[in-house]
Amino acid sequence: MRPVLTSDDLRKADAWTIANEPITSLALMERAATACTGRILEYFASHPDGKPPIVVFAGMGNNGGDGLVIARQLKAAGFPVRAVRVKHRATASADNETNWRAAQEAGVPCSEIDTAPDGAWVNDGELVVDALFGTGLRGPLTGLAADVVRAINDSHAPVIAIDLPSGLVAEDNSDNDPAAIVQARSTLTLQVPKLALLLADNARYVGEWEVVPIGLDEEFIAKIPALYHVIEAADIAALLPSRERFAHKGTFGHAMLITGSTGKMGAAVLSTRAATRSGAGLVTVHVPADGLSILQSAAPEAMGSADLDPDRITALPVLEGMTAIGIGPGLGAAEDSQQVVKKVLQFAVCPIVVDADGLNAIAANPTWGAFLPSGTILTPHPKEFDRLAGTPSTSSYDRLQRCRELAQRWRCHIVLKGAWTAICDPNGKVFFNPTGNPGMAKGGSGDALTGLLTGLLAQGLDPLRACLVGVYVHGLAGDLAAERQGMDGMTVSDLIESLPAAWQQLRDL
Repeated sequence: MRPVLTSDDLRKADAWTIANEPITSLALMERAATACTGRILEYFASHPDGKPPIVVFAGMGNNGGDGLVIARQLKAAGFPVRAVRVKHRATASADNETNWRAAQEAGVPCSEIDTAPDGAWVNDGELVVDALFGTGLRGPLTGLAADVVRAINDSHAPVIAIDLPSGLVAEDNSDNDPAAIVQARSTLTLQVPKLALLLADNARYVGEWEVVPIGLDEEFIAKIPALYHVIEAADIAALLPSRERFAHKGTFGHAMLITGSTGKMGAAVLSTRAATRSGAGLVTVHVPADGLSILQSAAPEAMGSADLDPDRITALPVLEGMTAIGIGPGLGAAEDSQQVVKKVLQFAVCPIVVDADGLNAIAANPTWGAFLPSGTILTPHPKEFDRLAGTPSTSSYDRLQRCRELAQRWRCHIVLKGAWTAICDPNGKVFFNPTGNPGMAKGGSGDALTGLLTGLLAQGLDPLRACLVGVYVHGLAGDLAAERQGMDGMTVSDLIESLPAAWQQLRDL
């Protein structure tokens, strides 16, 4: 897992590396900037513009120092580059000042501004490197710094931000000024991801981002008790369930799905087909009576259980022998269907996944949260989560914190779906998933995830392990489908059909 560190954690990692590598702070700045310059040079090595003119906006702190080193190195690489240092405070950091002089000595045209200048701040055709502020920023920009950011945005020039787009706080931007945050095309973030990069509200500022290693002490970072982590492929490969030579279908569990209603049998079919591709030994699906023929035609690998009602789920099926239950996709909002959700929560003796209308039933009956067995997995999208939490969230950060709190209070795992899907565990930790793409933003993707998670739980994976594996594989299958069909034309069925290739890709690591 790659930790997502706070700004305070990063300062400690910097200080530890400087003291124990040992390395001077100036040399560490050089190393960080060199890594960023390398990525910029790689980008322009194959770019049709060749070596465009570049303006580096540098602040007075160490992020600005990084920018001044980058300006000097780009000059040495043959780029027409100039540096503008913005005097948002009276004095620069010592390392910043050293690199200011070094940039001038290297022939980089350098200028300082302490008041808003007349005319354009960015010339036509220039690319901007934003090195005004890094992770040390604590609140919204004001005054000269805010003026500079607005000018950069108004220029519509492409921007490469160093560490974070200036004006963006590393964690909580709920009270930030949107007009005073750089809108970058790409962000080169140093050493580890930052929480702000993973939240939907900040996407328009961050652009495409990548982590640039700068050689901070990895052993020290590994010992930091981080709340947030980004999942990596090797983590998931190590968590895959084994399949022994003499195993049989009973070895891999029996998954039960309770799903579907008239007009929503597609949800039942999609969740079932994903469950049959999860590795589970047996899958049984309880559907309305009139939906049974649809289900068994579309998913012959699954066994069917028919409700007495032709149109919806009205009664609890036989749960004996089941090793996991998934409930909710296409269930509808009828009172008797909601009561089935309640009975599953009260009487099931195996792990449970609750999605879609199952979540809406809990939201409509808030006391039912007390019935959730320990280890239950809830899979809301943001609006479903807001209904569960009782009030709409004011920001992505606020929603994430509410999700952490609810997972701890209900002692469950909550999969908050979206780009960078967040898995919140009962201990307050969050795991962000890197796989998936906008082509999955179509009805039925969540139903497929429910089937996949239920099948993994049925095989005996603990809830956190099932969440980590299921969410990653679901997104990876979506990525493989997008590669083959394109994001526009791909369907959820394409995603499900890509699950075998996703499993095999991880098995081959």
